[in-house]
Amino acid sequence: MLTLSEVPIVKAEMLIRKPVEEVFEAFVDPAITTQFWFSKSSGRLEAGKRVRWEWEMYGVSDDIRVKAIETNKRIQIEWSDGTEVEWTFEPRTDNHTFVATLNSGFTGSGDNIVNQAIDSMGGYTMVLCGLKALLEHNIVLNLVADKAPDAHVNR
Repeated sequence: MLTLSEVPIVKAEMLIRKPVEEVFEAFVDPAITTQFWFSKSSGRLEAGKRVRWEWEMYGVSDDIRVKAIETNKRIQIEWSDGTEVEWTFEPRTDNHTFVATLNSGFTGSGDNIVNQAIDSMGGYTMVLCGLKALLEHNIVLNLVADKAPDAHVNR
């Protein structure tokens, strides 16, 4: 059994060559987010609101709580398992935005925490790559759906 001296905090980052307003909006507006991450949402992200995200191809969903929103600067959510995610949006120029994702709050055994952190890092990196392709090149890569095609519920 693995013993940790500190619970890891996952970080995934990406430069997106678009204005901060456009990058931020891609996370709060499900009409955009569904093109690179989840397949369905119960609504737009707003501070204090609960939103249901669905990955219909896998038959899974989760209810998230929007803890904080600072327009064009920061989004903080809490997943139903208690883990938290914070995205920060840093304009580098008028047309470049640096997005940083921090995921924390993993629980369980040391082995379980490490597995959650590794899975999370890969997942959030994939989300940022999909966002980059969509906003910079108007390409929908289907990264999330194609990661595990054998797990689709309607194969």
